[in-house]
Amino acid sequence: MSDTLQAKEHALHRLLSELGSVVVAFSGGADSAYLAHASHRVLGSRSLAVTAESSSYPDAHRQLALRVAREFAIPHEVIRTHEIQRPEYRANPANRCYFCKDELYSHLATLARDRGFAEVLDGSNADDRGDYRPGRQAAREHGVRSPLDEVELSKDDIRRLSRAAGLPTWDVPASACLSSRIPYGSEVTEEKLRMIEAAENVLRELGFRVFRVRHHETLARLEIAKAELPRAFEPSVAEHLTRELRALGYQHVTVDLQGYRLGSLNDVLRLRPIQ
Repeated sequence: MSDTLQAKEHALHRLLSELGSVVVAFSGGADSAYLAHASHRVLGSRSLAVTAESSSYPDAHRQLALRVAREFAIPHEVIRTHEIQRPEYRANPANRCYFCKDELYSHLATLARDRGFAEVLDGSNADDRGDYRPGRQAAREHGVRSPLDEVELSKDDIRRLSRAAGLPTWDVPASACLSSRIPYGSEVTEEKLRMIEAAENVLRELGFRVFRVRHHETLARLEIAKAELPRAFEPSVAEHLTRELRALGYQHVTVDLQGYRLGSLNDVLRLRPIQ
């Protein structure tokens, strides 16, 4: 580990110690897993990791969160959130993520206040600053802190620190809520989210690692990492994908020749990043 990275890690530990007691929003991804681990390491029982359970979050990440909490003895709870019941969320506007995070942080802020925790933390890192993330507005409104960002930890930094700590999340691909697979303006429904999750499980079971199933009503558009893309065109794999996804209710199954792109549905937006 480089001196610079060690310095950032020490800065994070100092910051967490100064915060005193924290609730960590723990999705099961690499960033929040590392933050939950670091917070527990510094604060012990004065740190609580909390995972939201709802139809918009992939169960695969929820199971990973449970695994990390169990293997590293991190105090952990699962709560139920209800963003899908909010009309403004179901309408799927460009700032849909704001309403999801507002729902989550409302619950976490209440939990922190009732249990006597000083701060609510999220896993935003330094690389997230230039991305379009309406959820950061909700974080500001609820006073949520982002320690990884505050000490200048990048995604690559977090992966290296996670690997050194033995976290199984160190190399998990970036993920997002299932609603991010639905084009803006198309209503988010429980049925669509179940279809998307089931379709992505098909790809996962075939061994694909980096992918998204973009939901265009009766058409499934598969975005697969370019390194894995040739395998999708192997006759047996293509046949399996087509058969299984059509069985889920898709009439057409297509493969995007550009491959996987982070937040590709944001291409239609002409918005400045939220800092």
